[in-house]
Amino acid sequence: MTVFLPALSALCALIYWVRYCYRGPSVARTILKTGAVGVLAVVAWVEGGPILLVLALVLSVVGDLALSRNGDRAFLIGLASFALAHLAYILLFASLAASAPLLLPVIALIAYAVSTEFWLTPYTGDLRAPVRLYVVLITGMGVSALALPEGLVLALIGAAAFMASDTLLALQMFRLPLDSPWKMAIERGVWVLYYGAQALIASAILG
Repeated sequence: MTVFLPALSALCALIYWVRYCYRGPSVARTILKTGAVGVLAVVAWVEGGPILLVLALVLSVVGDLALSRNGDRAFLIGLASFALAHLAYILLFASLAASAPLLLPVIALIAYAVSTEFWLTPYTGDLRAPVRLYVVLITGMGVSALALPEGLVLALIGAAAFMASDTLLALQMFRLPLDSPWKMAIERGVWVLYYGAQALIASAILG
């Protein structure tokens, strides 16, 4: 089971990346998208991982399920689920912190969050308030990861990949035209960064 479940998760992620990440909603797309991280949640539970890790992964699965559908309602449910997942990660990373994070990386992350007021927020329309809250939470997740001990460096890399994934997703959703020739490349990039982030964080925490 220890080998089978991670392999199953990676297989779901690979098939989704190759065939479905840039396509419209379908049953197969939803199963593969939720299955990739869902199996990671099962692994975390079976291995006796921290409940906050299991919770963050389960909330991410709910977010994946919502975002595999179209429409603003599905987007808001997905956004709320991932916001709560980031809150769980913040609490998890804080519980494992070895020291206060370095000042310069913290300033850089805060500057990134502030920059969204110029390149993202003005283009979000009625979703402006929830997007702002989400930016605060994912930035908080990044800051909390900076305080992790050296032995959990993979979790720090995962947190950075998560932020990069959401940045690409925000550009795709709010800045790029629907017929952009970059759509497929961005969809694939988002998935690689997102799934990689979850896998790196889970593997680091579980040892």
